[in-house]
Amino acid sequence: MTQSGMDNLNDDRRAQALSPAAIASADAPFTFNGFAPFNDAHLGVFRIEGRQEGDAPWEMHPDTDELLQVHSGSVTVEIHRPDAANDLIPLAAGELVVVPRGRWHRHCDAVDLVEMFFTPGESLHSDDPASEPHQ
Repeated sequence: MTQSGMDNLNDDRRAQALSPAAIASADAPFTFNGFAPFNDAHLGVFRIEGRQEGDAPWEMHPDTDELLQVHSGSVTVEIHRPDAANDLIPLAAGELVVVPRGRWHRHCDAVDLVEMFFTPGESLHSDDPASEPHQ
């Protein structure tokens, strides 16, 4: 075991079973809940009841990838491509996508969605990713 692995054994936090779906159901829709510390960030969860009205705002994480995992419902993740048609990635319960660092993306067509996310870095937002810097 590495020294860093040994350091984790001395952590004050207690391991426990967590249910992202149960946590999300206790929150109001569109509440982003960072529910579990993970390294230097948090695992988070949010939910959308029914069908999403319109597309979510664009976001980008300049210094880290982002993991999005659908626990229930469905969503399409749209990833902006400045030089081609955007990528559309439909996700259903049990599926995930890793959005690469520096790529503008948003949620579209979400229906009864409970999604867990891991975003360890900064988040930027935009109404128009074509007018924003990208990597």
